[in-house]
Amino acid sequence: MHQRKNIQLGIVNFIILIILLFNISTSKSQETDEESKNLSVEINILDKVSSKNTILKLKIGEEKKFQNLLIKVLKCENSKFDDDPEITAYIQVKDLNISDNDKVFIFNGWTFSSTPTLNPFDHPVYDLWLSSCKTK
Repeated sequence: MHQRKNIQLGIVNFIILIILLFNISTSKSQETDEESKNLSVEINILDKVSSKNTILKLKIGEEKKFQNLLIKVLKCENSKFDDDPEITAYIQVKDLNISDNDKVFIFNGWTFSSTPTLNPFDHPVYDLWLSSCKTK
């Protein structure tokens, strides 16, 4: 009789634990969604022909047109453990002049503020690099 009560109590405790863990995980994901909505990214764009430098500010998920480029930032993160923090962002860039359906993005990947040459943006007219990732 005691063994049955202990098993039932163990099952109830296990179910309560699962519910608590589920609630914690969903609240954490909601917090990170709210944080990502409040992030803004600054990207420097250099026109190699005119030598003009422009700073473009974007929100996460927002698409912005710059000349013939369509730029969208999907994620942005600041490292939390460094004295000199590393800023990383996942950026997608389309060249609106290119009508080739096989190549949708001219750049689609992570870029790093301290080492933009690690995953370079390669375009004959424009050069871009990440300068900041800030919470509003």
